[in-house]
Amino acid sequence: MIRLLDKSVADKIAAGEVIERPVSIIKELLENSVDAGAKMIIVDIKNGGKSYIRVSDDGIGISEDEIETAFLRHATGKIFNLEDLNAINTLGFRGEALASIAAVTRLKVLTKRKEDSEGTKLTIHGGKVVSKVVTGCPDGTTFIIEDVFYNTPARKKFMKNDGNEASKIAEFVSRFALNYADISFKLISNNSVIFATAGDGDYKNTIMSVFPTRDYANLIEISHEENEILVYGFVSNPGLTKTTKQGQIFFVNGRIIDSKIIEKGIKAGYKERVFSGFPISILFISINPETIDVNIHPNKREIRFNFEKEVIDAIGNAISKSIFKTDGINDLQIPKLKEEMEIEHTYEPEYKTILNTEQVGIKKTLEEKKPLVNSEFSIEPPSNIPFVFDELFIVGYIFNTYIITEDQHENIYLIDQHAAHERIFYEKLVGNYLSKAKLSQPILTPIVINTIKSFYHKSKEWMDILRELGYNISEFGDNTFLIREIPENMTLNQAELFVNDFIDAVNIDKAIVNTIVIDKLISKSCKNAVKGNNRLSEIEQLELLNTIKNCINPYNCPHGRPTFLKLSKSDIEKSFHRK
Repeated sequence: MIRLLDKSVADKIAAGEVIERPVSIIKELLENSVDAGAKMIIVDIKNGGKSYIRVSDDGIGISEDEIETAFLRHATGKIFNLEDLNAINTLGFRGEALASIAAVTRLKVLTKRKEDSEGTKLTIHGGKVVSKVVTGCPDGTTFIIEDVFYNTPARKKFMKNDGNEASKIAEFVSRFALNYADISFKLISNNSVIFATAGDGDYKNTIMSVFPTRDYANLIEISHEENEILVYGFVSNPGLTKTTKQGQIFFVNGRIIDSKIIEKGIKAGYKERVFSGFPISILFISINPETIDVNIHPNKREIRFNFEKEVIDAIGNAISKSIFKTDGINDLQIPKLKEEMEIEHTYEPEYKTILNTEQVGIKKTLEEKKPLVNSEFSIEPPSNIPFVFDELFIVGYIFNTYIITEDQHENIYLIDQHAAHERIFYEKLVGNYLSKAKLSQPILTPIVINTIKSFYHKSKEWMDILRELGYNISEFGDNTFLIREIPENMTLNQAELFVNDFIDAVNIDKAIVNTIVIDKLISKSCKNAVKGNNRLSEIEQLELLNTIKNCINPYNCPHGRPTFLKLSKSDIEKSFHRK
């Protein structure tokens, strides 16, 4: 028998789709506070928000005759017709949040508009209005939420312990506060202030209020507009990464989101300069709301971009032009003093690293150092900034691996001989690969390649590509090919492995070819480079220094590891407490 669900049951089911845990409640209330024009927001929780949540703001408030309507499902003051969905600029808009919160909690709301002499206090338990009275209260709105999921035990048992729920709330509120530098936020947990922001409009100050650690103090500001997409934010130098994506925080039109597309843009921006981990990336993206869909998931954490490539390009260009403007030499970070170590957030696990990039430039201009480039791949040089390799002179050599140099500005530099040699060989190999004249070498015994029928019939498409790389290849019977010459810069084994990888690749095209080629060139440059613990003579050390300075990107090996580390005299003196 089919019948309609009782309203209270239907409301609880619907609430479960919007309210998953205490942080879901706070998310909805904060979004409403921002939409209400608040300039100050206070979040106060107890027991991870399970027993008590209080969110207060100084926004426009709600009139006495509309307060009950606000808790009806699909009641909203933000959309009025279907066309409005195509240009949503507010954070909350569907009218489900308050109804869902009220359905599974004991709730009180105190609200007052500036033009009203008195405010209103509404009490709702489990979706049912208990009382509504006139009261004195400040301008704005305060929600007091108690006993989350008290009437839905099945949902309640899935909440985590107090610490875990508090951590999720702290993570969300801290990220939310980053986007609204002109709003003062305060987060209180069990009567302790977790953080407070000034609301002075300074994004960097806001970041440091939320994440007061050295990693975040040294972020690079980025700003770039392309294809009507504005990308603003702060990113870390390539040498400083996190083991997780916690440091990657994205906002699109004021909404905090997760996005694989934005992650691809970040990866494109850093290119080969990140060896491992995830760079810190706090990005604020403004885009035409008609080109995105924010209504594809109940919690609105995911959005769909209509023009994904344009978004990736805008983010990638924003990051690359900024990190290449500064120099590519990584600082050797002095170990933190005890008092610095104590400044940590319980909800932000810190990735301990000795690398923190403060980049330095190169002497030659972009015109003097023309990048190797084709339509698919390029090595990009850093911009013209005042760092001169010719000012370096060798003062030592340690562990049969690291060359010590000094400049005229009270800095010393450690050069990793293996990483530097990798970069030198890599650019030489890439230069050969990208050159128009592909040199080949004959082999004594031809390489026999067997393929499946579907691949054999596409021979015209891929044989020309291999020939461009320096292979002399021809058909030899059914599903079989012979290779009589291989690229000059490959050994016999490397040439055969490359062809096999090439054939195994799905959807053969130029991009895949370049990916395979570059992977092989990186591997080859690593194998050819001098290893650590292989002692170099003084002449060889000097030759290495003179060669690396002529590379297009001399600051990183092809895996992204730094070739140089810098340590200033002032840093050394600081570590000895001389300053």
